[in-house]
Parts: sequence; structure tokens; C-alpha cells
Amino acid sequence: MKEILKSMSNKTILVAEDTDSNFALISILLRKEYNIIRAMNGKEAIQLYEEIHPDLILMDIQMPVLNGLDATRKIREIDKLIPIIALTAFAFESDKLAFMDAGGSLYMSKPIDAYELKAVVRDNL
Repeated sequence: MKEILKSMSNKTILVAEDTDSNFALISILLRKEYNIIRAMNGKEAIQLYEEIHPDLILMDIQMPVLNGLDATRKIREIDKLIPIIALTAFAFESDKLAFMDAGGSLYMSKPIDAYELKAVVRDNL
């Protein structure tokens, strides 16, 4: 088990989240095993994706400047394979379908379940 955690410690997760408290929670849950980079909006998420090439993206849907759906579409134009997982307060089935249509890999709604988030990240890396 230590070998698995050790091998994942060099993985980078881009967290596109504009709310400080949500980002803090995600960071606390994941920073021991992964490198965490933050984007404050969808436009910044695209820029950081292009600069850093993270291994996985956790994407909020409602953000300023450019929302998570549009950011996901733009990243998908560049990279068809990177896991892009929605972490959003939008919990309706129509929101999930919109994200998946934009190219999302998986949809999780807030509030975040720590064990589920860790398992989903691990399974998608």
C-alpha cells in the first residue's frame, strides 16, 4: 500500500474552485498524497492546464469569468483523456447531463464525502 501512495505522490491535481472554504477542504483531503494547484475560475483552469498538464482536474461548475462547463469543453478540445471530475453544488440530473455532454468524466455533488472523493481520485489516476 505504501508503494501505491508513494507512486501517486508525484501526481498533480488541478482544482478549479472559486470558493476559499471549498478549496481548503479539498486541499486538506488530498494534499498529503498529491500536488494540488488551484484555479479561481474557468479561464485560469484552462491556462493552468496548458502550463502544468495536471494528471486530473476537479472542476466546479459555477465560477466567475468562465464557468466549469465551458472550461471543460475547451480543455477537451486539447486533451480527450484527462479525467475531469465535477465537484459542484448543482445536484440536478440535468446539470449532470450538461457536464457529461461538455466532456466531463465523472460528476460529484457537494457536500463532499471525504472517502468518496479520495476513492474517485485514486481510481481516476
